[in-house]
Amino acid sequence: MKVPLNPFKAQLATGEPHFGCWAGFATGYATEVLASVGYDWLLIDGEHAPNTVPSILAQLQAVAPYASAPVVRAVSGDAVLIKQLLDIGVQSLMVPMVDSAEQAQALVRAMRYPPHGIRGVGGGLTRATRWDAVENYMQHAHEQLCLVVQVESRLGSDNVEAIAAVDGVDAVFIGPADLSTDLGHAGNPGHPEVQQRIRQAIDATRAAGKVCGILAPREDDARRYLQWGCQFVAVGLDVVLMRQAALANLGLYREVAKPSEASRTY
Repeated sequence: MKVPLNPFKAQLATGEPHFGCWAGFATGYATEVLASVGYDWLLIDGEHAPNTVPSILAQLQAVAPYASAPVVRAVSGDAVLIKQLLDIGVQSLMVPMVDSAEQAQALVRAMRYPPHGIRGVGGGLTRATRWDAVENYMQHAHEQLCLVVQVESRLGSDNVEAIAAVDGVDAVFIGPADLSTDLGHAGNPGHPEVQQRIRQAIDATRAAGKVCGILAPREDDARRYLQWGCQFVAVGLDVVLMRQAALANLGLYREVAKPSEASRTY
């Protein structure tokens, strides 16, 4: 058996836009519902959702039969955690708050075996090797791994050109909420300074020959970032979508239940 192909990495190689959704419910059942919809990729969030390594594994297993490609966001760039995530079969890893090229280089090393990195060998214990069924996994694993680094701070945006240029970084993902907050415009990613930083980051990433992505649940934002050159865009968050749908649904009946003016007694 060969190293399983990484569908997300294959998407990036096409140069075409791809649309994703955040999976924040931290359960295989909910994430499988998303996978059945047909998003190109799904972000299984280990940073702000209540996920653990076992719950991430359950979601990888749940979406495996579907076409939606899973990307897992780690809570941090800790090398030990990265080892665990890769061992359970994560092939596309997103790491938040990457502020320098040195940080990006350390992440690349955490994803590769010696002599090119520091990843520990799990062998037959790991889902990634299909329990030793994958031939020459250690020699070829990196070919199907995809590292997405998040630029979401003033310092990160200052260094984005150097970050994107790191060999082994496949893509840069911009976080407008954290970036706007760090720039002093909390809750206002549409501020001109934030938008300028976002466009500069997109341009720098593309100039380095890498792919750029972003979170943009508002349609006008998503379309603008696509025009600027973002290739993979998260256009929804499952928790938010459910809440919006629930509010709209309840609103229909709250309005019906209100007594009309004609039926009021005075």
